[in-house]
Amino acid sequence: MTSAIFWLTRDFRFADNEALAAAAAKGKVQAVFIVDKALEAQGSASRWRLQKALETFGQQWQKRTGENLTVLQGEAEDLLPKIAASIDADVIHQTDWPAPQMRATQERVLKALEGTPCKLVLHKGHLLHKPGSVRTGTGGVYRVYTPFARAARAIGPDHPVAEPGKIAALPALKAGISPMLARDMHTGAAVLQKWALPAGEVNAAARLEAFFDDCADYPKNRDRPDIEATTNLSEHLAVGEISPRWIWSAAEARSHIDPAASAGIDKFLSEILWREFAWNLLVDFPQMPERAWSKGWDNFNWRGDNAEAEAWRQGQTGISLVDAGLREMRVTGRMHNRVRMVVGSWLTKNILTDWRLGQDFFADSLTDWDPASNAMNWQWVAGCGPDASPYFRIFNPVKQADTFDPKGHYRARWLAGWNGKTTPEAAAYFDALPGSWQVSRQWKPDEVSARLQQGRTKALAAYEQLRNDAKP
Repeated sequence: MTSAIFWLTRDFRFADNEALAAAAAKGKVQAVFIVDKALEAQGSASRWRLQKALETFGQQWQKRTGENLTVLQGEAEDLLPKIAASIDADVIHQTDWPAPQMRATQERVLKALEGTPCKLVLHKGHLLHKPGSVRTGTGGVYRVYTPFARAARAIGPDHPVAEPGKIAALPALKAGISPMLARDMHTGAAVLQKWALPAGEVNAAARLEAFFDDCADYPKNRDRPDIEATTNLSEHLAVGEISPRWIWSAAEARSHIDPAASAGIDKFLSEILWREFAWNLLVDFPQMPERAWSKGWDNFNWRGDNAEAEAWRQGQTGISLVDAGLREMRVTGRMHNRVRMVVGSWLTKNILTDWRLGQDFFADSLTDWDPASNAMNWQWVAGCGPDASPYFRIFNPVKQADTFDPKGHYRARWLAGWNGKTTPEAAAYFDALPGSWQVSRQWKPDEVSARLQQGRTKALAAYEQLRNDAKP
């Protein structure tokens, strides 16, 4: 019987996993996860979440196959050829994760495999479509979401592939390790452990079904952080515990049998396409996390790190909705999407701080970190990205709170001392803080209208100056 390597990266699932199915069909399977320098450089919260995905999938792998996963530390280009030679494998199957850092790793692996009988085969699965396959009529890249989404829907995704029946797994290599991917989180890891969502493919599928059962009001309530209306599937997608194709197929099937849910499901699928849009842009413009998408914006006079930005990071701006969101992220690794927009707008437009500072902080703090969505969304809110929020659209966080958290339930949950009470979640924030932060145990409001207006005036003046500088 021949053998193959299943190279785990961001596909911790059995359902709709082309790479796993192809490896299992080949014969014996050596399942390998590699902790390399690129992974170790990833943000701490997303590394913590990746470890949970690895542990959960490893338990299921052992249950399904009777063997343990092989987890190795080192560089893929050094390890994979040696493993292939040791088990006489002529193919390595990997679900393509089209992030710039993985593209670089794949190129090094391909070079290392030159002259050997082993080849690297990349499979679809992280996205609905192969990156670059949704193009304009002239073959160009869609720069605006709406026509991209229309074209992507017209193409339609492939059907999910079936789970492999029997997997003839090889024993784990003796060199296997148990990585501590979040060792630098200290007490923050214990807080996340308590407040984070359960990991794993089974929990992802259950969360999707629960959403379908109660999604009729999703279009109306999805912007309300005080209401549990969203799927919370983003971190499952980020680590590949569920695939977008599986989601799409399940959503269409549910819409056919439950017309009352169809409007909510359709709106939800537009969010899946927004993620797809981000990845297509990142593949075309891999510098997106470092450089402004729109020409001219690299010359914008952003502020570097500053005292106001540090107060923002610590959830001590005095702006209730902003601070609540940042504290939610510190405790749970998540932040409601509407709140993310307000939090991002405050940093980039009210205090004119470089969007890359916010992007990097989110990359270190979010369990659902996704390099494409994170980069695009920060550029969107800053005004310099594709299909961006207009430069003159500056969210008023007080009005946003009045509209989307009208009774203050969301802020009461996350701000210590709100209305004289402190919830367990708000108290947990202090347990998750770095020791160097000096944060008052009572949240202090500072929602002064003059302060908001001053920030808006400065931002509009700066943006107008950028426009004038760009004129011939």
